[in-house]
This record gives sequence, structure tokens and C-alpha cells, in this order.
Amino acid sequence: MQRTLLLAGLCAAALVAQPGVTPSARAQAPEISLARLDCGTPQAPTAVNQRMSDTYAYGDLKLQLIYSCYLVKHGDDYLLWDAGHAMTTPNVAPKVSLVDQLAQINLRPEQIKYIGISHYHGDHVGQAGSFPKSTLLIGKGDWDVLTSAKPPEGAVAAPFASWIKGEGKVEPVALDKDVFGDGSVIMLYTPGHTPGHHSLLVKLPQKGAVLLSGDLAHFRENYETNGVPTFNTDRAQTLASLDRVKKIVAGNKATVIIQHDARDLDKLPVFPASAK
Repeated sequence: MQRTLLLAGLCAAALVAQPGVTPSARAQAPEISLARLDCGTPQAPTAVNQRMSDTYAYGDLKLQLIYSCYLVKHGDDYLLWDAGHAMTTPNVAPKVSLVDQLAQINLRPEQIKYIGISHYHGDHVGQAGSFPKSTLLIGKGDWDVLTSAKPPEGAVAAPFASWIKGEGKVEPVALDKDVFGDGSVIMLYTPGHTPGHHSLLVKLPQKGAVLLSGDLAHFRENYETNGVPTFNTDRAQTLASLDRVKKIVAGNKATVIIQHDARDLDKLPVFPASAK
């Protein structure tokens, strides 16, 4: 018994005495926060039945869809998740650009280490070109489409011109990606809406885990009933992704934030405040 305790003590001492690793360095986790940025001007509530359900499940339901982007702070590094509508988009252009919103907290575009894109649709990529020095994180399936000879309608390549030309760093993400290498921010491979669609799991020290949907679902009813929009690229993948994410959400007791659903706005503080 005494020998066992002695060995345990020696092991503990060895861990403490690791060269180059101080106790304070091990104890101090990076500051992590999550903020929502406004990335488009909502239009009047519209019927969602025909486009948002290939089984026409929503009857006369009308919803006002919103456009959201997110800023993740991880220590001294920043990840911008999605890039919203372009400032020139008719009717739904944001009133304030992402660059100007970030300036409110004294952040410049070159300070954004990563720009993560859930998928290639115009309402999620419009201002990506404002961050040419950021490393682009995008699903490999979507990147393959964007860099093909003739991207299909709906795959918006123009904001990625600098990365496509090889002027910026890009990491096509084939499956999941642990963005900062410590499990706190994970791009989740959730294909179906597009070939390389991803959602984002952010583990906050106080609020707990938060799941940002991308367009895995467009509104609560869509998420709750496994609705598949008519314009998704793969129905079976969509259903499998929804099933996977719901298991991840349950396992992490995560707060689900559906990026287009105005009813989820109050799940995060109003910018420039952030959840921690």
C-alpha cells in the first residue's frame, strides 16, 4: 500500500515538473467568447411551406428569416463564422458591414485568424472578401464545387476570388475540424444542404456548449421535424446530419442557435456584448 502511494506521488511530481510547463500555464485556459453579428436586413414574413419542406409539412406557416454571423474569441485569436449578405445585395443587404461592426470592438480584418464558412450560398459568404488575410475554413465538398470549371447556380464563388487564385490560405475541411486544437471550437461535418456543409460547436466556460446551425435547419420547426428543403443537395445526408447533430447536442447539453430564426436571437447578448 505504501509502495503504491509512493509511486503515485512520484508520478504526480513528474507531471508537475514537466520541463517548460509551469503550473500557471496549465491552469490558465484561453478566454473564449461568442458574439452575434448582424449580416442582413430581414424582409417581411414569408411562407416557408413550399421551399423549406419537400413533404410540404408547414401549412400556412410564415416566418421572418434573419441573417446572422458570429465572432468567436479564443485567447488572442478570432474566428469569424459566416460572412452574411454582400453590402450590395438588393433589399436584404446589411445596414452595417462586418468590418464596421468589428471596428466597434477595435478589431481590424487582419486580426481575424480564421474565416469559417458553413456553406457556399450567397447569404453566408457575401462579405468574405473583406478578410483576405484570414485563413479560409470551408467544407471540402463546397470548395470543390466553388473551384470547379462551372459552379452551379447558388454556389457563389466571387467572394472567394483571392483564395481561388492562390493569394490567400485555405483549408478545405473534409470531415470535422478542431479549430484551435483544444476541443473548444469544432467545425462539424453536416452535409446535405450542400455537399460540404458544416455547423459549429462552441464550448463556452460559463454558458456551456452552443451549436450554430449554419443551414442544417432554417427555423425551429425545420429542426424539430427533420424538415428537408427542396433545394438541398442530398436528402439522405441531410437527415443523417440532423440525427448526428441532435446526438451531439444531447451529449453536450448544448444550446441550439438556428442562424436564420429570429426567435433564437435572445440566446446570445446583443453585440457588442458576447456570451462567455
